[in-house]
Amino acid sequence: MNAPTTIDFVNVHDAKTNLSKLLDRAHAGEEIVLAKAGKPYAKLVPFIQHEKPKRQPGGWPELANIPDSAWFDPMPESELVLWEGSRLEKHGL
Repeated sequence: MNAPTTIDFVNVHDAKTNLSKLLDRAHAGEEIVLAKAGKPYAKLVPFIQHEKPKRQPGGWPELANIPDSAWFDPMPESELVLWEGSRLEKHGL
């Protein structure tokens, strides 16, 4: 598809009659403005399909350097207290 080169104003009545031709023109890169009572109303433009980029594994390589002990060893008591909220109870919260 080419970049838009011209903008053409077409009356809605004419657009109903020639819709297939107008679609072909828009697909070829034209921008067509549909007018109602002589005033611009809508625009017919080519549809451009954007593809999502494919995901690549390993986008965060630092995660590979985390030792297994971080996941499987028991949590230290000082950190466990923070998770359980028992430190807050000491202060009446």
